[in-house]
Amino acid sequence: MNNSLLNLHLDALGAMSRGPKDFAKIAFAVSDLEEPADGDLEEFRSLLLAGQPEFTALWTQKLMSWDMTESAPWSAALAGTEERRSDTYAKLGFADEVCKALDVAVPLVAGTRPVVISKDFTPWYTKQKSTARSFYWSAYERVLRDKGWSEAAIASLDQASHSVVERLADPTRAEAYSARGLVVGYVQSGKTANFTGVIAKAVDAGYRLVIVLGGTLNLLRGQTQRRLDMELIGRENILRGISPDDIDSLIGVDYQDDEDWPAKFVSHDGRPSDRGAFDIERLTTRADDYQGLGQGISALDIPKSDPTRPLHDPVNLHPSAARVMVVKKNKDVLTKLVTDLKRVGNILGELPVLIIDDESDQASVNTVNPTKQTEGEETRTAINGLISQLLKLLPRAQYVGYTATPFANVFIDPDDAQDIFPRDFLISLPRPVGYMGVQDFHDLDSAVPANERTFANSQEKAHVRGVHDGTDDRLLEALDAFILSGAVKLYRISQGVPESKYRHHTMLVHDSVRMADHKALAQRLNGAWREFYGSSAAHERLAKLFQEDFKPVCDARAEGAPVPESYEVLKPFISSARRLISLGSDPVIIVNGDKERDYEQADLDFDRTPNVWKILVGGTKLSRGFTVEGLTVTYYRRKTQQADTLMQMGRWFGFRDQYRDLVRLYIGRDEPYGKGKTLDLYEAFEAICQDEEVFRAQLAQYATMVDGEPQLTPERMLPLVSQHLALIRPSARNKMFNSELVEIRSPGKPIEPAAYPLGAMQTRRNTERWRPLLHVFEADPVTLTLPPDSSSPLTRTFQATTALVPHAELISVLSQLEWEGDNHFTPHLNYLAQLDGSLAAVDNWLLVAPQTTPSRRIEGTLLGHGPASLVRRSRQLGKVAFGRISGLEHRRWAQALINEAQADTLRPGPLALGTSTGIVLLYAVVETDDDAKLRSAAPHGVADPSQAFLAFTVIPPTAANDSSLRLLRYQAKRSGLRDEP
Repeated sequence: MNNSLLNLHLDALGAMSRGPKDFAKIAFAVSDLEEPADGDLEEFRSLLLAGQPEFTALWTQKLMSWDMTESAPWSAALAGTEERRSDTYAKLGFADEVCKALDVAVPLVAGTRPVVISKDFTPWYTKQKSTARSFYWSAYERVLRDKGWSEAAIASLDQASHSVVERLADPTRAEAYSARGLVVGYVQSGKTANFTGVIAKAVDAGYRLVIVLGGTLNLLRGQTQRRLDMELIGRENILRGISPDDIDSLIGVDYQDDEDWPAKFVSHDGRPSDRGAFDIERLTTRADDYQGLGQGISALDIPKSDPTRPLHDPVNLHPSAARVMVVKKNKDVLTKLVTDLKRVGNILGELPVLIIDDESDQASVNTVNPTKQTEGEETRTAINGLISQLLKLLPRAQYVGYTATPFANVFIDPDDAQDIFPRDFLISLPRPVGYMGVQDFHDLDSAVPANERTFANSQEKAHVRGVHDGTDDRLLEALDAFILSGAVKLYRISQGVPESKYRHHTMLVHDSVRMADHKALAQRLNGAWREFYGSSAAHERLAKLFQEDFKPVCDARAEGAPVPESYEVLKPFISSARRLISLGSDPVIIVNGDKERDYEQADLDFDRTPNVWKILVGGTKLSRGFTVEGLTVTYYRRKTQQADTLMQMGRWFGFRDQYRDLVRLYIGRDEPYGKGKTLDLYEAFEAICQDEEVFRAQLAQYATMVDGEPQLTPERMLPLVSQHLALIRPSARNKMFNSELVEIRSPGKPIEPAAYPLGAMQTRRNTERWRPLLHVFEADPVTLTLPPDSSSPLTRTFQATTALVPHAELISVLSQLEWEGDNHFTPHLNYLAQLDGSLAAVDNWLLVAPQTTPSRRIEGTLLGHGPASLVRRSRQLGKVAFGRISGLEHRRWAQALINEAQADTLRPGPLALGTSTGIVLLYAVVETDDDAKLRSAAPHGVADPSQAFLAFTVIPPTAANDSSLRLLRYQAKRSGLRDEP
């Protein structure tokens, strides 16, 4: 290899800190050559095509960084796009042949950009500034590379953390400003890595006190402390000048009993302050939460190089040591911290502070109903009140919440200046490479018919095993799967897979919140362990599960990992797996309790215990912030009514390198849910994951600027929260208070109001208002056809009566209707009313009144029109709203017709539909689930208008929007404007 050429590229790229420049000119300027060497680029191209690792690594790091930079001075193209890469090549001045070689060596990684919703901010954290001061970030990058992170993953983290830091206030600015932000990741997806990167960049930039609110248990707080100490703060800052060879002085120093100390803790090659940087002082340790600032509050008595200037002046700020503390979200601990800070004095007004709130939707949100507060008095829940006091005491504090379940945070009152609403920015992190999330357990939008799904093409068939109430609960099978998967891991180690990939191997059983249930379940599992294993019958059972389940899934999905050819090959590893799982005690650990000591078990400490091969049985404490390392088999049947709570229980989401094919989820499919109802937990997870994906997708859509202005700012986010499953609300009721949506534009999408009046008089009035359009029921029926699609391979038909009505007549009817409770239809009506030409021209609406099959049809005239085909519908459990009004096949037919009209591919049929015509599905509904009551609503063939009401679904044309492409308009229902319209 040409070392001089490699050094030339190192020097040239090192000179491009602010972005790509003409490579030939830069290379000539930094070299000793008297004239450019044109042959060098041809040699460079050859080395790239040959996969020369040094060149590939160097250019991968630089190109990925340029690809992902959010605001690039050299390109107007979006980050992570081919256009951005093309602009970069143009700046470098490379010929096409070199560009093609770079594309082969460093493929563009799409879809790794964070989505940013932000109000305007003053740019200060430029790439030049971040490069000039990057001591701790550079050290963290080295840690990530040593851990095996790809350059694409590091570039993505670099960009995401940069997006956070640049939206904080400049730590050197004269005026104090306290920003509030929220970062949304995925459950078990590495949010800690992101906020570690943010802390690294923030302290490099000048933040000198970092407070991390790290969970509600010592166990969780200690995990976060160790992670920061190991990957960011480093050996020298932990030792604080003590020689690692001075055995006597090391007594009592953190991590002396940690098997990863000191080898896996980042080293700065000396005290940072001796290397032109600054030290980090820890105000908490792995074992000890915040104890007090001590000796005259000297910990925050930060010396100034120039006492005549404030601390935030760069002269004073950059040489100063940073202070870091990781504290529990605990009333006593935070009260102690607030009390101490009150004693510090004026320096707090000069101190740039970063507050990171991990799991910010837990405990941090104020759950006191604002409508029940006494006017003039502020009432808060304990933790929220203490965070509020911290923000008051620290006028330069930047608050950044981290969560995977953001709904509670976006429901906070935007006008509460002391609360934690993300008024400045919300950042949605990309789905990390290698992450197993909902897409890996559910066949979302799969085009493969159900009867053709296999272990290879179906996530559900590969990973999910349903548990049905009243039959075999499959707990023993889950236990078998745990042993088999452990044995396969040991087999893979024997075939050369690094042992570190399988350091921990765990099974999670989450069946109930009751401690008595946990104890009984643990006894059952321990008893089964002693009774069913070690016999020939056990081997027969394991062999059957291996041949019918594990072997075919591994063959389809092992991705190159070794797979045993038969159970006989695997059998020697079964006993080894059993021995590891039984090591030291019973195989089961109970994880519950209200006291810290309940969690101080060696087998729960995945950091300091060499190998945890155990079954964890527990409830709520396993579902928030607690990372179950090596989790391979999950048995889950616990129910809840809140989407964010349910989502946090998805511990089976995460990174499963070299054992994705072994992951199994045993989950309840028909769990009892009160009053004779059941809840399919698998479908519930799918529904709430759809809620989240809709939220993320809309954030991505509204992040696009319109006329240089953001479509959406954080204050307007709440109405984005959707609900796909009636029984599972987005968050707890006491976290859902504020905001009102004024307009929802839904071009090409169905609008289906559901909160129809409960009272007979209102129902009758609504029916009367439909009178001008009731002639639709008197038309001759037509047969409408839905061709085969992804939902069914069959052609389906239904009959309906139809009528074409002018836009103005439909809007006149809809605008007079009454609704029960909050009028959720008004935002849609505000949109529909504009389709007279002020927004987009919709000339007519096709009214379609589907009929039930002749054998089940019950008819009745309405106000002398008809007869109409009456249908049964029921309200949702405990709500005024109905479930779906329109029949699924009717809606699919209408949606297909709307889409075909837009694409100008209408099928031959009885109905013509133009691009300026929408569809209304209209139903004469009786609130009942009983045919007898349906008949009683229409005695003698005449429907009672106080019992039978008109319900509808509206689907506007796809083109029914204006050039701005805005979809939402808001009117905030905020505490500061309570008495205003």
